[in-house]
Amino acid sequence: MLNPYELLKELTRLHGGSGDEDAVRDRLTEVIRPFVDELHTDATGNLIAFKKGTGSGPRVMLSAHMDEVSLMITHIADMGLLRFRTVGGIDPRILIGKRVLVGPDRLPGVIGTKPIHLQTAADRKNATKLKDLRIDIGANDKTQAENLVKLGDRAVFDYEPVEFGDNKLMAKGLDDRAGCAVLAWLLQERYTFDVYGCFTVQEEIGLRGAKTASFAVMPDYAIILEGTTCYDVPDTKEHLMSTWLGKGPALTIMDRAVISNRPLVDFIVETARQNGIPYQFKQTLSGGTDAGRIQGSGEGVKVATMAVPCRYIHTPVSVLDRGDFDAMRRLASATLKRLPELFGRT
Repeated sequence: MLNPYELLKELTRLHGGSGDEDAVRDRLTEVIRPFVDELHTDATGNLIAFKKGTGSGPRVMLSAHMDEVSLMITHIADMGLLRFRTVGGIDPRILIGKRVLVGPDRLPGVIGTKPIHLQTAADRKNATKLKDLRIDIGANDKTQAENLVKLGDRAVFDYEPVEFGDNKLMAKGLDDRAGCAVLAWLLQERYTFDVYGCFTVQEEIGLRGAKTASFAVMPDYAIILEGTTCYDVPDTKEHLMSTWLGKGPALTIMDRAVISNRPLVDFIVETARQNGIPYQFKQTLSGGTDAGRIQGSGEGVKVATMAVPCRYIHTPVSVLDRGDFDAMRRLASATLKRLPELFGRT
């Protein structure tokens, strides 16, 4: 049997910025191939697996995105330093001093800025802007750097997963390698209805892969498996706490991209209660997931999202609670096994 937690750690070690998900897709292809009936990669880069049901019923799509936030090289300066832009939502304040790997050869680099000794009083009062940051790959000049790096090359955080504290995992890319690991694990089972497991691309820059995948699948129901925001730290007002670590996977009622199908959400809650699985509701409307694109495909899709809370999301040191990850895995599995009951109600 596939160990989803070990797969999660393995996937966070891989690099896959938006539009550059090849390494993640290749590994997932190897992992799930023995468990599915059909497998293909579409023109956008989505990995779509099909598993034939043992009976009849609506089409069910399970979705998790492979891409992580990253950087793109936009200019090579005379001294060999690299200017860049963010690909996905990254707060520039977290970038200073971070290790990165640049380009297909994964050149080591570090993001630097003006040292505090040379900063003016005004510099120290203001947050460093993205335009003032550079990636240093150790090149002596522009010519040397141009032999190593091309414009458009990607840079990704260079951080290994670390288990620490009370059942916590610190890693880059938990959004959404957590969902990918759970989806791969779910594909080991055979269900009465047809299942399409979609590992999507370019979620971080506009939910793009999910749009093409959903039009290819044309599902009736879709469950999106995600990593979501968490800021349950001291001195934060409770109404600003989106989710809490250790309280189970978070279900979305509404965010900036979607209003979830209420009967499907209620069914998931009912399943959680029947099986004694902890869950919570996402408390804020911030962010958006592939559910927003999937819902509007074809004649419409009944969608719901369940997500693992992640502190410090979109940084190289995101943190999840392993109990939440396991709870999402168990809740998704229990929901799929009971899903035919919902088909008869709606």
